[in-house]
Amino acid sequence: MKVIPRAARAYIGCALLGAGACVLPALRPGAAVPWGTVALLAALYALCELPARCRLIDRALGRSLPVGTGSFFPVLLAAALLLPPAAAALTALPGSLLARVEEPPAAPRRAWRAAAAALAVGAAALTADALGAATALGRGPDAPDLPYALLPAGAAALVFCLALTALDGGIRATAGGIPPRAAWRGLLGRSLVPHTVHGLAGLMMAVLWRSTYGPVAALFVLLPMYISSWVFAQYHRERAAHQATVRALVQAVDIKDRYTRGHSERVGQASVLIARELGMAEDRLDVVRFAGILHDVGKLGVPTRVLTKDGPLTPEERRVIELHPEYGHEMVRGIGFLGEARAAILHHHERMDGSGYPYGLHGEQIPEFARVVAVADAFDAMTSTRSYSRARPVPTALAELERCAGTQFDPRMVAALAQALDRHGWQPAVTADEARPNPPGTPPGGNVPPPREATPEPADRPRERA
Repeated sequence: MKVIPRAARAYIGCALLGAGACVLPALRPGAAVPWGTVALLAALYALCELPARCRLIDRALGRSLPVGTGSFFPVLLAAALLLPPAAAALTALPGSLLARVEEPPAAPRRAWRAAAAALAVGAAALTADALGAATALGRGPDAPDLPYALLPAGAAALVFCLALTALDGGIRATAGGIPPRAAWRGLLGRSLVPHTVHGLAGLMMAVLWRSTYGPVAALFVLLPMYISSWVFAQYHRERAAHQATVRALVQAVDIKDRYTRGHSERVGQASVLIARELGMAEDRLDVVRFAGILHDVGKLGVPTRVLTKDGPLTPEERRVIELHPEYGHEMVRGIGFLGEARAAILHHHERMDGSGYPYGLHGEQIPEFARVVAVADAFDAMTSTRSYSRARPVPTALAELERCAGTQFDPRMVAALAQALDRHGWQPAVTADEARPNPPGTPPGGNVPPPREATPEPADRPRERA
């Protein structure tokens, strides 16, 4: 069981005290609380969270249920528009306590989740009440003042988002030991749009709840929200499966060739820098990253004795190792989500002048992703310290790439990398435990052969020309 730091325990305790103070006015004798509405909304929120808690239901549906309280925030935001602040805060407690907890310890996590939700809903309800949400929503035959109702609903959703962001950043800082600035960085940007959508759905629920059709009509708002949450959960599970597939292949390559451990991830990172500088669409950035990460997966088909040989390669060993792009392409050919990355894996050793391998393509015949990966691959090889070569400075590596632009590399890709590095910089990692010089008679480029009858590779290309 993970031990909760003392600072985090104190932070959770303060949140629980704040949540208790928030709901206390509703529990006082004689408080004017519409308990029927509170009970219905609290039960609805709890029922929405309960299936994800039930392992049997989740397993029966292939683990495709949306997990986490965020899937059903429209119920809480509807409560913030319909109820007084203290009563609205009460509706968050049952569902937050029932929601699934993925990691131990479960009890403190549930207590924290309930306290944070109660505080956020209470703050949202207080904002909505101050802006006259009850009047704007109308009642029964009275039509809601929708243009005006958008103001309290939007303000409530914003306050709800700000409260949760502030509380979540605090727990990250105290429980995870993250510096305060880093703990809150990016939280608001990621949460603002989803919470705005939830606020609109909550407004729809509240309007229908107050209409002559009553609470039953409001339930129909949850159906599209649940479907969208399910689709979103499916997307993230599929993405996680893709990442796991790529990670397993990269780990297999790293285990086989310890000299280039970490190289694949850095080539993926450099490929994304180039692609982003070229203005590629966001959906292609993931694919080009996969191309960079998996460009050397074909080394799994090359005998280890050839990959790790200290001396120069024989002609037969040279022919064997030149097959690794084709091996890689065969390995990933059936992985549909890789898309254009498959062509990059096959052609990342082609050259602009046509002297590369395996097929001797030239110029624009070489797929765009392959031209991106070729530059990223060479750049990382030159700027990484290996057990058989020392890292070159970034300016020296860029100068070498520019020297080979037009013959070996696409000049557009080289220029894009230079511009990206000027904007973002580069932090190459050491991928070997110690540095030692090349064995006598071993070319600086290592054991991957240069293209046939071509301009020499940059001097510090690694042995796998990865």
